[in-house]
Amino acid sequence: MLQSPVVIAVSFCYLALLFAVAYWGDKRADQGRSVIANPTIYALSMAVYCTTWTYYGSVGRAAVSGVGFLPIYLGPTLVMALGGFLILKMIRTAKANRITSIADFIASRYGKSPLLGGLVTIIAVIGIVPYIALQLKAVSGSYDLIVGYPALVAPKESSQPVLADTTFYIALILAAFTILFGTRHLDATERHEGMVAAIALESVVKLVAFGAVGLFVTYGLYNGFGDVFTRALADAKLASLTAVTGGSRNYATWFSLTFLAGLAILFLPRQFQVTVVENVSEAHLKRAIWLFPLYLLLINVFVLPIALGGLMQFAGQGIDADTFVLTLPMSAQQELLALFVFVGGLSAATGMVIVETIALSTMVCNDLVMPLLLRTRALALHTERDLSGLLLAIRRGAIVVILLLGYLYFRLAGDAYALVGIGLISFSAVAQFAPAMIGGMYWRGGTRDGALAGLSAGFAVWAYTLLLPSFAKSGWLPASFLSEGPFGIEMLMPQHLFGLTGLDEISHCLFWSFGANITTYIVVSLLRSPTAAEASQATQFVDALKTTRPVGSALWRGSADPAELIALVGRFLGPQRAEAAFAAYAYRRGVASVAQLEADADLVHHAESLLTGAIGSASARAMVASVAKEEPLSLTEVMNILDEASQLRTYSRELERKSRELEAATSELKAVNERLLELDRLKDDFMASVSHELRTPLTSIRAFSEILRDDPRTELAERERFLGIIVSETERLTRLVNQILDMAKIESGNVDWRVETVDLREVVEQSAAATGQLFHDKGVRLILDLPPAVPPILADRDRLMQVVINLLSNAVKFAPAEAGRVAVSLAPVAEGLRVAVADNGPGIRREDQEVIFERFRQGGDTLTGKPTGTGLGLPISRKIVEYFGGRLWVESEPGRGAVFVFVLPLENSRNGSKQ
Repeated sequence: MLQSPVVIAVSFCYLALLFAVAYWGDKRADQGRSVIANPTIYALSMAVYCTTWTYYGSVGRAAVSGVGFLPIYLGPTLVMALGGFLILKMIRTAKANRITSIADFIASRYGKSPLLGGLVTIIAVIGIVPYIALQLKAVSGSYDLIVGYPALVAPKESSQPVLADTTFYIALILAAFTILFGTRHLDATERHEGMVAAIALESVVKLVAFGAVGLFVTYGLYNGFGDVFTRALADAKLASLTAVTGGSRNYATWFSLTFLAGLAILFLPRQFQVTVVENVSEAHLKRAIWLFPLYLLLINVFVLPIALGGLMQFAGQGIDADTFVLTLPMSAQQELLALFVFVGGLSAATGMVIVETIALSTMVCNDLVMPLLLRTRALALHTERDLSGLLLAIRRGAIVVILLLGYLYFRLAGDAYALVGIGLISFSAVAQFAPAMIGGMYWRGGTRDGALAGLSAGFAVWAYTLLLPSFAKSGWLPASFLSEGPFGIEMLMPQHLFGLTGLDEISHCLFWSFGANITTYIVVSLLRSPTAAEASQATQFVDALKTTRPVGSALWRGSADPAELIALVGRFLGPQRAEAAFAAYAYRRGVASVAQLEADADLVHHAESLLTGAIGSASARAMVASVAKEEPLSLTEVMNILDEASQLRTYSRELERKSRELEAATSELKAVNERLLELDRLKDDFMASVSHELRTPLTSIRAFSEILRDDPRTELAERERFLGIIVSETERLTRLVNQILDMAKIESGNVDWRVETVDLREVVEQSAAATGQLFHDKGVRLILDLPPAVPPILADRDRLMQVVINLLSNAVKFAPAEAGRVAVSLAPVAEGLRVAVADNGPGIRREDQEVIFERFRQGGDTLTGKPTGTGLGLPISRKIVEYFGGRLWVESEPGRGAVFVFVLPLENSRNGSKQ
């Protein structure tokens, strides 16, 4: 089943599936239905980090160093967990400046320098070539292995001719598919939505395939994790692989690998492509922060079991540990699983190669070839020519050349390292971008010269301490270069430079290359002040999270012809795309047609932004300068503009603050207005209630007075009854008037409070005595629960008696005749002194428990059929209690009586003055 035609057919079917997904994604994007608007797809595309290095190499490293494979995944996990703010700043900066690659990012930061962009591109290409060689080695090795089934060792034919080498044809096939994936057309945004969808799919495929072989080994060949580790611990050689060994060298290795891997997730060209360039929404980062680390965890769960299982299964057979993922299913005659595993490895390789070479080809075109062409007369000879085809041809050619360089490295040095070793060479190379890039995002003083010097120094040290030794180990350089140093100078031994020993080669390279890079970058930057262009770009990058609009257009001063700008953009994007882009711009500006556009700074900036997406920032600036006459700005003018921009941002923030204050004031006025309307309504209710309350006793007094006047023959007993009613209603009217006056005085602050030291126990006793006749007449029992003594309080004694008497009067009113019971209690509490008056009356509905504290409102809120009373006693009582810093409320359930409670503090600030 695993014959060569079957394997090739399955491989091509899988690659065709990826292409179909990419084509579908691009078509949906053209229709305005973005595939990568899904944050899960964005997070899965970041898993392009997991290449054949992860798929095959992690098992190989685990077979040698045990858990030593983990730092490669701890680094990215820590960066995602702790460095989300840095990634967000990179994304926002890239969007604001239409950045298309990591070379473009660094070049843009330092004045859009084409020289700096070219240097970054060279470093990236040379640094990534070993990584591409790693993918070619893994795919070709796994192919040779699987078609050699049932043999578990692939034949070594590294010296075979190129045209007979399987790896050569794999490189060409990958080049062809990469061209189909990423360079079918030129896009000003440099987004490849179809490619991202395909990469998300291949991330799922390699995870499922690796998980399948992991489950097979752990639960098929063995009886679970416990069985695998128990057997490994029984072998002294394998037991050490399950623990982290000590020693300074080991700790240095862990730190170096974790640090490098953390930088790689930011600065590998493919990671920058999917994380920054392909990002369509900053909100997607929230899901990627946890989903990508989860992916790393899942794909590494079975690494150690597979490594231990392979070591135990193939003990003494000489099977390469890098191939355990494939050879374990093959040894168990699991052909379908072996084929699936091969497809998973192919998926891991193709994903990396496609995204990496697309990113590198963009850099080569925009930051290396185009700046060189712009300095020649080649483009000048074709001023009217549509150059979009030339750009595509350059990128496609770059893809082929990069993959052939990867194949060349594989032929020259591929056999000298395991898969992980090759990958670490590339990690160390791209780590050189960190000082210039991170420094540029946070330090305004960084200059182009400093970045050039730092990158050059770091790259030179990397090449000397890591790249050249890889050729020496392969026999292409004399062995004495490693063991004795050049010209026999031991202090210059590349992996023991200046006598530094005790470190592994990666840690050694990291120490010297980073030291040279950072030191040179800082020192050279401090030698001179930034130029005008550098200062303007520094502001955009450093303040990326503080502003959403780039200030580039504000820093342009000159004149241009709109037609020339449109024609210029059309040369690189194609006339139709250029017309559509400028038509959309005109629509946003509220202009009827493109012909009516003004050649202002915004239009020039828009044209430059469109070109930046196609040919890079440095080339875009040069091309715009060829048709737009720009007046140079001095550093002083630039700083003044930036200062004005800063003042404008400050003024904008001040306006925002004033706006918020205005909104708050408006809300406050609205609330006051609503309160006034409520008070007006209450005033009407008050007048109606007062009129009703006054009319009732007056009506009775008038009626009985008229009877007595008109009928002098009324019996004496009847006269006495009528006079008694008149006197009673007169007293009621007097109480009502007094309470109305009390309420008015309290609300206006004109009460003459007599504040003194008051014994609240005496107040309660005297109030109970004053209302005793009421209780006797109705047959209601009054129970007093008073302590022997309580602390004194500062209050108005008469007003407190008014409160207690009112509560007792209400209680006896609602208590049932002859069976009523009213209990009064006084007790110290945390807030002060608490008085409670409880009755066994009908209780108060929940919805009425606040209503009864409103003026002229009683339970039920009716003007007829309500209990006798004015409806002012409780509101007045609450005002009195609150004046002395206390609270008055009711606790009740219908049918279970009511408890009126008030609490007064032991100390308050009232001094008896009129309020």
